[in-house]
Amino acid sequence: MKMIASDMDGTLLNEKGKISKENELAIKKAMEKGITFVAATGRGFESANKPLQAKGITSPIISLNGAKTYDQNHQLIHEVSMDFSISKKILSVCQQKEMYIELFTNHGIYSLAQGDYMDIIITIMKMVRKDAHEDEIRHMMEQRFKLEKVHFIRHYEELASISDLKVYKILCFSDNDEVLNQAFNTLENAPGMVITSSGTWNLEFNHPDAQKDIALKFLANRMGIRMEDIMTIGDNLNDKSMLSKAGRGVAMGNALDEIKEICKYTTKTNNENGVAFAIEEMLEDYNL
Repeated sequence: MKMIASDMDGTLLNEKGKISKENELAIKKAMEKGITFVAATGRGFESANKPLQAKGITSPIISLNGAKTYDQNHQLIHEVSMDFSISKKILSVCQQKEMYIELFTNHGIYSLAQGDYMDIIITIMKMVRKDAHEDEIRHMMEQRFKLEKVHFIRHYEELASISDLKVYKILCFSDNDEVLNQAFNTLENAPGMVITSSGTWNLEFNHPDAQKDIALKFLANRMGIRMEDIMTIGDNLNDKSMLSKAGRGVAMGNALDEIKEICKYTTKTNNENGVAFAIEEMLEDYNL
């Protein structure tokens, strides 16, 4: 193996959004052996880079599910945006379903009311992290607003006046499974988009060419690395493409059953240092 590409939320990061010491040491051990580590995430660059930098890990970053790819020096080397007409169709459907929506663009993130977002996230996080206090969640999200340049607007029609706007990803939240399913079914076969998810409470929309496997192949080709020499690790539907195309796809212990079914290997959960376990197992298998 010459490269390791890991998802972040639900994979590299534990339930507190942190990289464990065990994961940090395993990644650095692999890097010392000449293996390139890559973060491949649905997050934006700033949000992805912060936990990596906290552990002294500098790596290429595939962000927004493959819409933007950054090299080792964090220079943007590839991007894929959606046609604005496609974005408007997604917005129309999801707004009708009263979902909370974010657009990830070249001018930052655009969202409607901040209060709506807080209410939805607090509800969802309480289901996922039963030990998390509401004040802790609220503080975490307020920090995110500052870090990722979230702009709150009254109407998405305001974006039409931005001539150079590029929409890389649309993220829609709901704590209602039926609403999510209805939106998915309405847009599933619409051209010009691909629908994935990074959690049971969201839908993520990208251009069909903005997927983790495509971005990973682009990055690997630049470095002279074949897909069969890459290990990928993930847990959810936005990881499916890179898990199925890599030489060694590893599902997290907490991954969806659909993800486990396409992977030859399954590691421990994200709260049990599953990335470290997967790396150590791979190094042992290849006598590295």
